[in-house]
Amino acid sequence: MSASISSTNVNKVVLAYSGGLDTSIILKWLQDTYECEVVTFTADIGQGEEVEDARVKAEACGASAIYIDDLTEEYVRDFVFPMFRANAIYEGEYLLGTSIARPLISKRMIEIANIEGADAVAHGATGKGNDQVRFELGFYALKPDVKVIAPWREWDLNSRNDMLAYCDKHGIEVERKREGSKSPYSMDANLLHISYEGYDLEDPWVEPSESMWRWSVSPENAPNEAEYIELTYQAGDIIAVNGVLMTPAQVLLELNRLGGKHGIGRIDIVENRYVGMKSRGCYETPGGTIMLKAHRAIESITVDREAAHLKDELMPRYAKLIYNGYWFAPETRMMQSAIDASQATVNGTVRLKLYKGNTMVVGRKSDNSLFDERLCTFEDDEGAYNQKDADGFIKLNALRLRMNQLAGK
Repeated sequence: MSASISSTNVNKVVLAYSGGLDTSIILKWLQDTYECEVVTFTADIGQGEEVEDARVKAEACGASAIYIDDLTEEYVRDFVFPMFRANAIYEGEYLLGTSIARPLISKRMIEIANIEGADAVAHGATGKGNDQVRFELGFYALKPDVKVIAPWREWDLNSRNDMLAYCDKHGIEVERKREGSKSPYSMDANLLHISYEGYDLEDPWVEPSESMWRWSVSPENAPNEAEYIELTYQAGDIIAVNGVLMTPAQVLLELNRLGGKHGIGRIDIVENRYVGMKSRGCYETPGGTIMLKAHRAIESITVDREAAHLKDELMPRYAKLIYNGYWFAPETRMMQSAIDASQATVNGTVRLKLYKGNTMVVGRKSDNSLFDERLCTFEDDEGAYNQKDADGFIKLNALRLRMNQLAGK
């Protein structure tokens, strides 16, 4: 134990706890290193795992209190849907499935810290990744004086073998990974996506094995017949799928099912982490891929041109803020307010065709539509648009171009 650690006075800490190897070790390590109570928090955000197993493990490890919360609806309603109103996408491909989950977890951990009177929070993110930044920016934004403990930046457990030896020494029961019994990849899942990193993906030239993917069939093995779906929007959010009203989480769950069925939403990218390194990851985001395509389609007929273009200009900055962990920052809240204001008229229905990895928009309609067939028809518009007006419009816009050319002679 280092002097800096031992001299830190911590009475109670709230730990983001999954029940897996890392966080089970962290629970015991916190008790021994800081001689403090440990409150565990496990979030159900649609990851598809039995979170109640974490309760049994936390009890066995001596947690002083255990919180297991179903945050699925809050996650989609208050985090995923607002992000999709912005059409957010990082570096042209990544739909931010991990990034957008972190501020909700940070928020709930601080709420629990306040309830429990804890003076510290802890997480199991490594010192190499983005998640340490995302969690901690959220913690400090919501509770500026909180003590943050990041064991991966403090302890000397540097390998899986070191960690298993620690478990053996301290009697921590963990499930041992048998050959072929579990995925060799580092995975993170929530209702929006599942991510894969590590193992053979560390070579960016190696194609992922088909057996890696969990949520979708390959496009080659998807149905040979296209499927049509209709999504109903209200103020920029989907409220119904094929005419059936659904909660936000139900919408995403159903779109994940439909997208996965048709091989939609797989990507393989090398992204730029906030901490400076490039990282290769594979992602499945079937429902989110459909949502992005459909939202842009309904906006295309309901949002003014300049408002839409301004949104597109803001979007890369907005996506970068979310990726880097600044969900609670003033600039993000300001941008979200502007984005939400643009969605008042984003109402209507989008029809899509799903086929072998493709999401195709084939129809859109809205009572708030700005599309006027009379103005754009190739037939007789009966005077709706005077084509002679274009002459002055073009000449005024060409004035500076003409002046630049003349000045250069």
